[in-house]
Amino acid sequence: MAVALLLVVAWVAAIVWAGYSGWDRVHRVDALPGAADRPAAGSGSNYILVGSDSRAGLSRAERKKLATGNAPGRRTDSIMLVHLGSAEPTLISIPRDSYVPIRGQGSNKINASYALGGPQLLIDTVEQVSGLRVDGFIEIGFGGFASIVDSLGGVNMCLKKPINDRLAGINLKAGCQTLNGPNALGYVRTRYSDPLGDIGRIQRQRQFLGALLGKAASPANVLLPWRLYGISTAGAQALTVDNDASALEVAKVMLAIRDIGRGNGTSTSVPVSNPNLQTSVGSAVKWDSPKARALFSDLKADRSLSVKP
Repeated sequence: MAVALLLVVAWVAAIVWAGYSGWDRVHRVDALPGAADRPAAGSGSNYILVGSDSRAGLSRAERKKLATGNAPGRRTDSIMLVHLGSAEPTLISIPRDSYVPIRGQGSNKINASYALGGPQLLIDTVEQVSGLRVDGFIEIGFGGFASIVDSLGGVNMCLKKPINDRLAGINLKAGCQTLNGPNALGYVRTRYSDPLGDIGRIQRQRQFLGALLGKAASPANVLLPWRLYGISTAGAQALTVDNDASALEVAKVMLAIRDIGRGNGTSTSVPVSNPNLQTSVGSAVKWDSPKARALFSDLKADRSLSVKP
C-alpha cells in the first residue's frame, strides 16, 4: 500500500509539474489600461481573448509553411470577450472591422486600436464602447497556434463545404477530417473564400477553438504527464497574458471556452446593423447600437442575454 501510495503521489506530482512547466515560458505584457475613467466593475469577470497575426519569431520558412505573408507589425485576426459569472459562461465575438471611436485616434476599425496601441488601447476601446470593465487579457499568436494543434496530433473538424483559399494556404475537402497546424491556422484565418467574410470567419473561430480546447483537456492529454508537458510547452509559445494573470485564471477562461463549444454556455456576436458600412478607412462593420447596449448591459449585470444569439 505504501508503494502504491508513493506511485500515486509521484504521478500526481508529475502531472502538476507538466502542467506548470510551460507557465514560466508564457509571454507577459502590461495589458490593462491605466485610465482614470475605466468603467466600474460589474457582476462576474470579463476577459479579452485575441488571435494576433504577428509574425514575430517566425522564420522565412515558417512563414511560407503557414502562409502568413510578411506583413510588418501586428493586428488582431479575432477579438472575443469571455464573461464568467454565476451562471454558464458567455463568449461574445467582436468583428475586427467594427467601426468604433478609439481614444486619441478618432473613429476607426476596432483592430486598429491594437495595431496603434497594443493590448492597452484595445482593452480601453472595448471598455469605452461596451461599458464593461475588462479583468484580463489573453493573446494567441500565429506560430504558437499551429504548434498547439500539432502537439495534439491535429483537431478533427467537419466541413459542410470545401474551402480553397490560396491566401490562407489551404485546400480542404468537404467532410470530417483531421486538420494539422498549418491547415488549422488557414481554416480559422480564411475569409475571402467565405461569402460571409469576417462574420463567417468568426463562426469558424469559435467552433474550432471549442474543439481544440476540448481535445487539449481530454483525459488522455491531461493524465499522461509526457503528453501534458508537450501541450503546455507548445501552448506557452502561443500565449501572451497580462502581467497579473495567474495560471488558474487562464485555465478557467480556456475551460469555459471548451464548455461553450460543447453547448454548456452561450456563444454569440455583437449585433450588427450594417456589415458593409462605407467609411474613410474603408468598408467596416456597424453595430446595431440598441441591441449592443442591451447585450453589454446584460453582461454587466450577469443576467441571461435579452438579445438572443
